Order: sequence, then structure tokens, then C-alpha cells
Amino acid sequence: MIQNKASLHSLSFLRTGRSSSLNILILASALLTLPFSANAGLFGGKFKAEVETEQVAIKLHNETLAGDYLLIDTNGLKTLIEQDTDVMIVDAMPFKDSYKKEHIPSAKQFEFPIPNMPEWDSALTDQQSVEDFTQLLGENKSKTLVFYCGFVKCSRSHNAAAWAVKLGYTNVYRYPGGIFAWKGAGFKTSSL
Repeated sequence: MIQNKASLHSLSFLRTGRSSSLNILILASALLTLPFSANAGLFGGKFKAEVETEQVAIKLHNETLAGDYLLIDTNGLKTLIEQDTDVMIVDAMPFKDSYKKEHIPSAKQFEFPIPNMPEWDSALTDQQSVEDFTQLLGENKSKTLVFYCGFVKCSRSHNAAAWAVKLGYTNVYRYPGGIFAWKGAGFKTSSL
């Protein structure tokens, strides 16, 4: 019923005193303009989202180059866990607000900050030292290490992976999708 009223209202200008050719011109202009304005509304968000995706991708690329580690995706991590019992997964998010509530099964926890941490700062790692981090990772410098945080934009996992590389570990991965991608794939999580 509402559509009928809207249709009648939009065509009511045809009954005014304008000439029929002017009415047809106005109607044709409106019909030609509608698809462009609809597309702007429909695709404007898509285009803006692409700019954000591009920014995130470039940031991830630059962090990966600077950190000198490798990347692993969700299915790759799942396969790695199933095939390699000696892999260590480290959740770089805060214990109480994140890890305790939900984490990838078998993951250890060691908090790192979101901003870049070129020098060790225990105030940013929940008062833990570089020695604490080394102790967690262990003596085997070729052990497979995978670091993750919440999602691609979060760079806690970058800091963790970069520090592992700085400390001489050679098989270091960052899982950028983090807990969001893990859950998005439908994989189970653990909590304490």
C-alpha cells in the first residue's frame, strides 16, 4: 500500500500544468539519475572498505618485513597444530581481559603492547622481562613459534614475533587473523 502511494505521489507531477514533453524529460532524467545515485549508496561503503583493507594489508606487510618473521593463515595454523606436536603458540593479548576468557587451545600467554616496542619495556609486558619471555620460549632456537593476538589490525603479535626473532629464534610465525579468524573458521577455543 505504501509503494502505491509513493508511486502515485512521484507521478503526480505529470498532472500539473507542464507540457507533456517537459514531464517526459523530467521523468527520463530522474530514471537515468537513479541508478547512479543508487550505485553510489550501494558501492560507496564497499570502496571505503577497500581503502581500509589496503591500509591494513600494507601495515601488515611492513611489519612483517621489519620483524623478519613469516605469516601463517588460519588453515595453515590448524594443520600445523595437527601435524607438529612441538609447535608453541603464544597469545600476545592481556591475560585477564582476553586470554583467560578465550584462546586457541594449547596457547601460552605473554602480553605485548599494541604500539611498536623496539626496546624492551616491562611496563608494557605486564611487568615481565625479556628473560621471562626467553624462558617461556625455551632453549630450542629452531622450535616453531606462532604468535597471535585479536585480529589483523592488532600488532601485539607483531611485537611478540619480532622480539622472538631478535632473540635468535629462527622458525617464527605471526598468525595475523588471531582469535577472530580462528573463531570465524569455526574452530574451538579454550578458556580458564
